[in-house]
Amino acid sequence: MKKSNGNFGTLISKKTCSFVVVLTLMLFHYQSYAQDGIAGINEANQQVRSYFDAGTELMYAVGAILGLIGAVKVYQKWNAGDPDTGKVAAAWFGSCVFLVVVATVIKSFFGV
Repeated sequence: MKKSNGNFGTLISKKTCSFVVVLTLMLFHYQSYAQDGIAGINEANQQVRSYFDAGTELMYAVGAILGLIGAVKVYQKWNAGDPDTGKVAAAWFGSCVFLVVVATVIKSFFGV
């Protein structure tokens, strides 16, 4: 068997020391980029609030299209003499009112 000359312990010690130094530097490096998160939350809040106006307008546009389609269906039922015309007209009118109210409530609830 070959005897160790003592360099092996010094080599492990140097590797361990360099590993600890590199790990410490990496931790300080990543810690310098860390933030408290409040700035990110505020930025996300502003972005979501900026979409509300466009979303409300989109809801109004979809409501207008669905309202026209519903009006055509009610007109066709009325011309055909269908006895169910009143129920369909009430459902169509109620859904249009609901869509407008929901868009308005969401807009006022979030204070946009």
